Amino acid sequence: MSSPHLAAPLDVEQRPGRTPLLQVDPTADAPGWAAQHRDGLRAAVAQHGAVLVRGLGLRDAAQVAAVFQRLGTGLMAEREAFASRQTYADGVYSSTKWPANQPMCMHHELSYTLEIPSLMLFACLTPPTAGGVTAVADSTAVMNALPPELVQRFAREGWMLVRNYNDEIGASYADAFGTAERGAVEAYCRANAIELEWQPDGGLRTRQRRPALVGHPVTKQPCWFNQIAFLNEWTMDPDVHEYLVEMYGADGLPFTTCFGGGDPVGEDVVALLNQVYEANTLREPWQAGDLMLVDNVRMAHSREPYQGDREVLVGMSEPLRMPVPGGGR
Repeated sequence: MSSPHLAAPLDVEQRPGRTPLLQVDPTADAPGWAAQHRDGLRAAVAQHGAVLVRGLGLRDAAQVAAVFQRLGTGLMAEREAFASRQTYADGVYSSTKWPANQPMCMHHELSYTLEIPSLMLFACLTPPTAGGVTAVADSTAVMNALPPELVQRFAREGWMLVRNYNDEIGASYADAFGTAERGAVEAYCRANAIELEWQPDGGLRTRQRRPALVGHPVTKQPCWFNQIAFLNEWTMDPDVHEYLVEMYGADGLPFTTCFGGGDPVGEDVVALLNQVYEANTLREPWQAGDLMLVDNVRMAHSREPYQGDREVLVGMSEPLRMPVPGGGR
């Protein structure tokens, strides 16, 4: 993430267990406010890792897009999605389609890709009637709370994401790669250090090894940066897991994660990771019109189960190129 310009500090409220909160005066011109306070808000994100802005009263997708564009440095198109999103405008998406009764566990957005967004932007148009918090957790605090030997192993090996694409569950490979043309998919995979294997039934299996720890682009502080827990088979609802294994076999699950050398990440490791994330979680329930900025390297984020309608828009900005374990491209 680029270093923010010097700016007058904003009055961000810090509360134990709660996301840092900036309460602002209501305005009819949220994009104008965003342009005026961009540097101060970016400095607050650099200080706190995440800031929820309340009072802007964001009303619709066009207004949200205008605010996102003023706060970021261009909005990124998503690649390698694991579930569908609705597109509202260029670079402005719905939150990932995921069952409302199941959590999206802590993760760093697109940490399995080689070009990641270092800044995440969220805006709530319709809050749920219960739950549905987009919570955050400091990745360095999480790393420091994990057993040193586990951190050291992941530091040495990295982590591996294994995906099986089919047309029945999750994103198809055409959705994920933006094309159904096999040659184009193969070219993308070669350029992005992804091993691929076409299946006899026309499906696709991929493996990609990524670093589990990275240095923050500004502070150089080591950060626990991955989706090891979220995209692991043991994070699935047990009934869903049992059904998928019965339907597709243990090797045919839509996704799971391994140690970088290929060894499975066990249920005990996933439970430990989620326990440590929970101990370091900050949460603030959404209100209509809220805006939140998250440093995607420093902070993991999650989506908690919810009831009722929920409309949260997402933008990704400030691409950052990730290293490949072992020094490959």
